[in-house]
Amino acid sequence: MNMQSPLRNPDTVVSFDRRELGVILGLYGRMVAAGEWRDYGISCLRSAAVFSIFRRTAEHPLYRIEKHPALRNRQGMYAVIGMDGQILKRGHDLAQVLRVLERKLLRVIAND
Repeated sequence: MNMQSPLRNPDTVVSFDRRELGVILGLYGRMVAAGEWRDYGISCLRSAAVFSIFRRTAEHPLYRIEKHPALRNRQGMYAVIGMDGQILKRGHDLAQVLRVLERKLLRVIAND
């Protein structure tokens, strides 16, 4: 029997698990309530899972939250990427990486 690692099997895709989605959707819900975000999309690819955040459906994403398991032992498998493609934060802990977006929420609330 040929047992392959899920990372090496070309038929598998990367996805966010329930805990990861809970963390992401918690932030997403707060930003929707603040009126900043309106839509999202999830892509599960062979090498990465991507949660894209939109202000409006027909636009390019404001932010992408990406999970790259191949980078787990290097700079971290989670990244927040801005609209211009710039990596805003990267790391091993999803909640810590998402804090870069939490700061934006705090600024929005403070300006109200």
